[in-house]
Amino acid sequence: MANAGLGSRRGLEQLIADGQVQLNGRAAELGATVSPGDKISFNERDWTVTVEGGEQRTLIYHKPEGEVTTRNDPEGRKTVFDRLPKLRDGRWIAIGRLDLNTAGLLLLTTDGELANRMMHPSGQVDREYLCRIRGAVSEEQIEQLLKGVKLDDGMAAFSDLVPGEVTAGHAWYTVTIMEGRNREVRRLWETVGAQVARLKRVRFGPVFLPSRVRSGKYEELTGRDHQILREDVGLPPLSQGLTLVSARSSEGRNVRSTPARRKTGRRAR
Repeated sequence: MANAGLGSRRGLEQLIADGQVQLNGRAAELGATVSPGDKISFNERDWTVTVEGGEQRTLIYHKPEGEVTTRNDPEGRKTVFDRLPKLRDGRWIAIGRLDLNTAGLLLLTTDGELANRMMHPSGQVDREYLCRIRGAVSEEQIEQLLKGVKLDDGMAAFSDLVPGEVTAGHAWYTVTIMEGRNREVRRLWETVGAQVARLKRVRFGPVFLPSRVRSGKYEELTGRDHQILREDVGLPPLSQGLTLVSARSSEGRNVRSTPARRKTGRRAR
C-alpha cells in the first residue's frame, strides 16, 4: 500500500491495526501476505494487487474441433493461436496439446516455468475428459483400463473412470489420466475395441472449463489464479514486486484453491 502511494508505512500500519483496511472482504492483519489478484478495500475505494512492471498471464481457451495446437501449420489449418490476444512482449505457450479432433479446455500462459512443470509427468497434474464411446464396454474391460494396458510407448491406465448416460449405440464416460501422451485417451479405449466418437477435455489440474466460455472463446485468469497454479505444482511465488491498481469487476474465479485430484485407482459407481 505504501509502494502504491496510499500513505506512509507507519500511518498505514495504524489504519490496519484500527481495522480500517480489508483484505478480500475481511479485516486485514499486520504482517498478512498478499498475492496478485487479492482485493484490498481502503478509504471507501477498492484496489487489486498486481505485479509491478507487468505480470505473467494465463488464459483458458475453449478449443473447438478442427483447430491444431501449433503456431504454424504447414497444411494451412486453423490454429488455436489465431484467436488469442496479441502480446507486446513474450509469447503464448500451450500447456499440453489437444489433437485436431479433440475439443475443450486448453491452457495457455506466458509463464514458461509454469508450463514446463504442469506438462512434466513429475508434476502429477491430472486431466479429465468427457468421452462419447461407440458400442458397449464390459465391466471387465473397464477394470482392465483402470489396472493398466500396454500401449506402443509403455503402460497406461485411467486413474478414474465414471460411467454416464447410455443412448442407442453410444455411452458417455468421464475419465482421468495423469499424463499427456499423444492421443492417450483414444489409444486406451482402442485397446478394448472401443471407438471414441467425441472427446472433450473439461479439466486440467485445478482448472475447470467454465460453461460461460463458449467454443472458440477465451478468458484470462486473475493474478491470484495464476499463483494458485504455481503453488499447485510446487513453484514459488513470482519474485517481482507488487503494487495496487483500482479494482475492476470480475466474473469470478476459475481455479479452485484446493489441490487437484491425484491418482486414485478407483471407479465411481
